[in-house]
Amino acid sequence: MRLENKVAIVTGAGRGIGQAIATLFAEEGAKALVVDWNRETGAATAAAIQAAGHTARFYYADVSQAGDVEAMVRAAVSEWGRLDILVNNAAIQVVARLVETTEEDWDRLHSVNLKGVFFGCKYAIPEMLRAGGGAIVNIASVLGLVGDPELAAYCAAKGGVITLTKAAALTYGPQGIRVNAICPGDVDTPMAREYFEAAPDPAALRREIDSKYALRRIASPREIAEAALFLASDASSFMTGAALVVDGGLLSKCY
Repeated sequence: MRLENKVAIVTGAGRGIGQAIATLFAEEGAKALVVDWNRETGAATAAAIQAAGHTARFYYADVSQAGDVEAMVRAAVSEWGRLDILVNNAAIQVVARLVETTEEDWDRLHSVNLKGVFFGCKYAIPEMLRAGGGAIVNIASVLGLVGDPELAAYCAAKGGVITLTKAAALTYGPQGIRVNAICPGDVDTPMAREYFEAAPDPAALRREIDSKYALRRIASPREIAEAALFLASDASSFMTGAALVVDGGLLSKCY
């Protein structure tokens, strides 16, 4: 029970990585506020956690809206008296090269993927200070470290998440708040499966992507959740400002 009696907020927890993180945190003893802008999937995640005998509550929020994020933090504190952990996971994807990316798509993606992380930190940190410290885990991407010609806006936002993580870690480390990021490679989530299924030959694309990895496969959401658990728990007590790469060896080669 590595998170026993901790209070955690996980955004984008209705499916994929966020769902796996919220579930694992609850299994490890945390009281989990499951946050999503999809009421159906978010409520289903919270219900499944509760059915397994753990503590969770669903909360609707659009992380691109400051008022929603502030209210999300208040809801966790009102329910359980404190806030110890925040996982900024909510994200969307726009597949487009730079010139073909519209201003509307750029703004929409950055409002969730980067501004949403900013809002989460902005409103969670004061409550963590009142609690005597805390841990923030921001889900970035290997595409915050390297580029992809088809995902210009996504790369830019995830690079911003990494440097925002470092700035927050430097600012609030002296007051007991650790802020780290995870940089996953491809993960077998609904978002990834939608990308594969849009290809003329989804199975061929999946095989091609798998072949890029030293482990010859992409990650499961649970594997990323285990990394988040490490960063949220006392096991990583001397880590802050890190961008932890969890990529099956993807970035280990040049060609």
